[in-house]
Amino acid sequence: MYAIIKTGGKQYQVSTGDRVLVEKLEGNVGDSIELNEVLLVAEGDAVTVGQPVIEGAKVVATITDQGKHKKIKVFKKKRRKGYRLTKGHRQLYTALTIADISK
Repeated sequence: MYAIIKTGGKQYQVSTGDRVLVEKLEGNVGDSIELNEVLLVAEGDAVTVGQPVIEGAKVVATITDQGKHKKIKVFKKKRRKGYRLTKGHRQLYTALTIADISK
């Protein structure tokens, strides 16, 4: 059984027991959260597709970590103008462990 969920403007395919890194969600490590934007649920050959979401479907997950990704460097330059700009960015993330999928 798996589901496709939407969170943080992205879509993820998850199954029970999976660990997924998603955009930062509010909560502390160990908290349980419900993700209600379920787009698809598949059990064997039975596939339920939402339009756009499945009413009453939810995915229960546990927050296992809150952190930052590796730093990426952003470099801008305009040739022959003496303009150079270097910036760095570390995106915040939340690690989720999927506990249950229900429809």
